[in-house]
Amino acid sequence: MKIDGGLGLEPGGIAASAERAERLGYDGAFSAETSHDPFVPLAVAATVTERLELATGIAVAFARNPMTLALVANDLQLLSKGRFLLGLGSQIKPHITKRYSMPWSHPAPRMRELILAIRAVWDCWTTGESLQFRGEYYTHTIMTPMFNPGPNPYGHPPILLAAVGQLMTEVAGEVGDGILVHGFTTERYLREVTLPALERGAAKAGKTRADRIVSYPGFVVTGETAKEREAATVSVKAQIAFYGSTPAYKPVLDLHGWGDLQPELNTMSKRGEWQKMGEIIPDEVVEAFAIVSPLDEVPDRVKARFGDLVDRFSFYMPYHVDEDHIRQLLAAFKDDG
Repeated sequence: MKIDGGLGLEPGGIAASAERAERLGYDGAFSAETSHDPFVPLAVAATVTERLELATGIAVAFARNPMTLALVANDLQLLSKGRFLLGLGSQIKPHITKRYSMPWSHPAPRMRELILAIRAVWDCWTTGESLQFRGEYYTHTIMTPMFNPGPNPYGHPPILLAAVGQLMTEVAGEVGDGILVHGFTTERYLREVTLPALERGAAKAGKTRADRIVSYPGFVVTGETAKEREAATVSVKAQIAFYGSTPAYKPVLDLHGWGDLQPELNTMSKRGEWQKMGEIIPDEVVEAFAIVSPLDEVPDRVKARFGDLVDRFSFYMPYHVDEDHIRQLLAAFKDDG
């Protein structure tokens, strides 16, 4: 199991953040698309690290097109000398249409075609054959020598797809190289819903689960003292409540019989009652979503719960954690193999 961390996005601190991640012992670092571009930090990180894998987690796919994504991913694969992973997500309709002013359509079929189009562009550059991709959403039929970078000596980067629903998860299994599991996912949902859908998709491509990467950001409630763990619990409850208020994530709660929480949280969110939302999350919900344990027990707890399920794990800790604690956690994972 590889352990990943996040990459700081403040322009002046990107290099230091990447160097710190590699120094601490992370296997990979993810750059998110929130208030900053997700690709620029990885270009900086590629120049100051040697072994750290670098990934977008995620880049908004529908804000771009297959050609632009193929280009930037190819360049980052070159800059990082083969250490780049292209993590894509669909976002939701209001953001695509109102924030990015881009068209919206059924997300799963469009994502499938977008990934196939990216691969068609890469294949054109690799083989020199004519670019002839014609789909329902995208058409790419011209590639003159000036715009062809040629074969990438490090090959094509893996494409990981963020998914919660079963249709998008099947797309990840069929045309992607793996899945970026949403943090609002329990072990049970992962076993009973996510992985079976991933396997169904992989089977369409003649592949199996073993051929696909599963990356999971798991909530962790920890600390050296009871007081630290109590504060961590409050923060994690607030984050669970935030996600739980979203209708699209209700199936996760439904699986556990907690579906009634979703409309209640949604109503409270519309009233701006963010603190109260966290306060109504029961401890049993936290236990289902998070690893809750003292600091020195976290690695064993993670492996016991997710060791046979995921290939990459990142600590989802929406609270301050000392660098020494992170170093201890990573060292424990390495020592245990």
